[in-house]
Amino acid sequence: MSESTPARTPRHRGIYLLPNLFTTGAMFAGFYAIIASIGGSYSDAAIAVFVAGLLDGMDGRVARATGTQSEFGVQYDSLSDLVSFGLAPSLVMYTWSLSALKNYGPLWGKIGWAAAFIYAACAALRLARFNTQVGVIDKRYFQGLASPAAAAVCMSFVWSMDKFGVVGEEVCFFTPFLAVIVGLLMVSRFRYFSFKSLPMGDRDRVPFLWIIVGLLILIPFFVDPPRVLFVVFTLYLLSGPAMTLWGRATHRRRRGAA
Repeated sequence: MSESTPARTPRHRGIYLLPNLFTTGAMFAGFYAIIASIGGSYSDAAIAVFVAGLLDGMDGRVARATGTQSEFGVQYDSLSDLVSFGLAPSLVMYTWSLSALKNYGPLWGKIGWAAAFIYAACAALRLARFNTQVGVIDKRYFQGLASPAAAAVCMSFVWSMDKFGVVGEEVCFFTPFLAVIVGLLMVSRFRYFSFKSLPMGDRDRVPFLWIIVGLLILIPFFVDPPRVLFVVFTLYLLSGPAMTLWGRATHRRRRGAA
């Protein structure tokens, strides 16, 4: 190459549009939840977080189905999860209930925003730990409660209370415990089933009974969505400690028998 030939500038690598649109939609839903809670529309805020969860579950499947997975998408998805399942639920709980604690004195007010911060910080730590262990962990299980499930527990509680006329101030002494416990479960070492091994593809065949089970689940969901979601995700929250403790007890019995 002669000295007069200009050097070519490196071309910027583009990003895949379709999966990142779903990720952007999930982040927008989380942002809308924050705005709705500031305006006092707490049911709308909770529903928006569930919409974010649906979109978050779709972006990865779309990326795998279309062969558009990328490191940019992984990092962008984590940032979106922090907004939708970390900041949004913590701020919704604060504006709905935790902020009412300041009516009982400055110390109680600090406990309210501290509980909201603990939840948000645990969500960030959970996502950071997941990103560093994604290549070595068992994909059948999550280590700690996943942030979308944690957000679902908190937002289904807010949605249920708001739908049946229970204002946040009436449960302001319970909400800090909920926020802190759910937050700590996100960074715990309890194992939670990830549902990634369930048959979801076109080639996966399931028994006919699965359709009946799905129908029995959908009917009560459409009758009373907030309370059904709260019961389902609370049971999932409890399944982690139960499954981990059961596994440890079984391991001890086997060692004792040996």
